[in-house]
Amino acid sequence: MSREIAESDWRVLRELKPIALDRFCRRLLDEIGRIGLDSSRTNHERYLAICRAVEDRDEELADAFDGMRRSRAIQMICSLRRLGLLADEEFARFGDETRTAVNDLLGFAGR
Repeated sequence: MSREIAESDWRVLRELKPIALDRFCRRLLDEIGRIGLDSSRTNHERYLAICRAVEDRDEELADAFDGMRRSRAIQMICSLRRLGLLADEEFARFGDETRTAVNDLLGFAGR
């Protein structure tokens, strides 16, 4: 997926990336907090569950945020949408071509 996006969309993505990253981290920290408070598990079980949660989210984090290049922008936006890290209003800031490409790749045609 090496299709590059318009400069205006690249600027939007660069602006939204730290916001989406903060949401991702908040979500994971909330999950870790819930696991840590689960008194039905032993401390060791909670520790292992936290390790698994971090490990599971690590790949999502890398896919959505690593390698910030214009050639990966569509893929990154797809990841952010799939993970629910971009509000509809934020996604609407991208141009028609970018939104169509992302929706087509995610199977949301007509959205």
